[in-house]
Amino acid sequence: MSATDFESAPEEHHPTGVTRWLSTTNHKDIGILYMGFGLTMFLVGGLLSLLIRAELFEPGMKIMPPELYNQVIAVHGLVMVFAALMPLTAGMANYLIPMMIGAPDMALPRLNNFGFWLLPPAAILLVAPWLLALFGTGNGTIDTGWTIYAPLSIQSGLGMDFAIFTVLLFGLSSTVFSINVIVTVLNMRAPGMTLYKTPLFVWSWLWTAFLLIAVFPDLIAGVIMLLADRHFGTHFFSAAGGGDPILWIHMFWFFGHPEVYILLFPTVGILPHILSTFARKPIFGYKAQIYAFAAIGLLSVIVWAHHMYTSGLPAVANIYFMFATMSISIPVSILFFCWFGTIWRGSMTFETPMLFALGYLVLFGIGGLTGLVLSDAAADQQYHGTYFVVAHFHYTLFGGPIMGVIAAIYYYLPKVTGRMYSEKLGKWHFWLTMIGFNATFFPQFLLGIDGMPRRIPDYALQFAHLNMASSIGAFVLGASQLLFLINIIKTAAGTGERASSKVWEGAQGLEFTVSSPPPYHTFLLPPVVQ
Repeated sequence: MSATDFESAPEEHHPTGVTRWLSTTNHKDIGILYMGFGLTMFLVGGLLSLLIRAELFEPGMKIMPPELYNQVIAVHGLVMVFAALMPLTAGMANYLIPMMIGAPDMALPRLNNFGFWLLPPAAILLVAPWLLALFGTGNGTIDTGWTIYAPLSIQSGLGMDFAIFTVLLFGLSSTVFSINVIVTVLNMRAPGMTLYKTPLFVWSWLWTAFLLIAVFPDLIAGVIMLLADRHFGTHFFSAAGGGDPILWIHMFWFFGHPEVYILLFPTVGILPHILSTFARKPIFGYKAQIYAFAAIGLLSVIVWAHHMYTSGLPAVANIYFMFATMSISIPVSILFFCWFGTIWRGSMTFETPMLFALGYLVLFGIGGLTGLVLSDAAADQQYHGTYFVVAHFHYTLFGGPIMGVIAAIYYYLPKVTGRMYSEKLGKWHFWLTMIGFNATFFPQFLLGIDGMPRRIPDYALQFAHLNMASSIGAFVLGASQLLFLINIIKTAAGTGERASSKVWEGAQGLEFTVSSPPPYHTFLLPPVVQ
């Protein structure tokens, strides 16, 4: 793809200081705000996970009582899914999509600002009950796990109400941002940029936005019904009043399983760009990947009950959901085939973004293969509710979205800051992350096979050695992320070499035709794509 007849906008006056960040409608500023918020919450969620692994380092209750342990488990999950990963991928979209399609900004800039500023109050609401408990009000925050299963969530304390409003705010933010993405992509592409010329990252976010609009209202309806059960005398999920707790599980997982792909799609979209750049080859199977996105998105909304094999569904339902779930492996395999086709016989170099992209292939591949094990209704009877599931979804969500976000940050950090990051720090970060992650979660597959239940603060002596190994790995993984933070701060402070407009030798796309960092308003005239 090439562009002609365009000019980058000259440096114009724009607000500075606090005012700039509070009132900005510039897509780059808002993208940076999203990314900063997401990285902050990623560190918060990581610290909570280290508390969990510290408690499980050896048998016995060592650090926190069971009630607090349950709260830490629940907040860790909610923070990582809603407050870390979703804002990080939204920040990538905000910063990159207008530049990738030659648009001056997002289509609805004020709505863009509104969508971001819903996030900090949501995060505060999630942890506020801990502060209230210090002053004798309530008994802490949500303690039901991130799945908020009834009837426990009906009987839970004040923290549950705060969590419900947290989910509502995150849902509203995601919905308005998704509308903004769809309107921008469908209406603001540069002249000559047809849909089949748009970058795969843009396609991946288009499907992400459609999925969010399709499934988030279901979760919003569910938590409103839950709030009504708690305070207004309804019995949607209370068996004592004629309701059904299984209804909540259906409503949650109708949202919860597509949510996996909502988190995954943006990094699945950015991965081919990184592989292509450092293999110095065109993206292989461009249209095949677009159709695979569509197939995965459509299948993701009809397989939710594979999370419910042990809930008493009839055998015919279990069989349907088993085969429907297994069918997702076909479009996912197409994506892997295209990714390997992109790097096959390429002139590969192994800069930090490429290392994390290759690590993505390995870790997410393991997550996908173990997902096939769990998709089997018979095998799931043994593994359901064990540490095998914990290991699987961390290989899927850390090995996929988090590794992909890290790869994307390294890939675009020189473009955003105008400075190159430290390759030495980046490579140390990669290898320590790979070692720490596998040391943390691979033993959990073995723990799950041996029958260790998840979400327990204490365990039998037979699980001690593997838990100790897992905890040591977690602290290595946590420490390695400090190198990531240091590298970002040093680069943003301007300590590295100056980055060219193209940054990487094999990079393609409109975003690499403007200066590094890009001007405040990217294009004075829209580019014409040839």
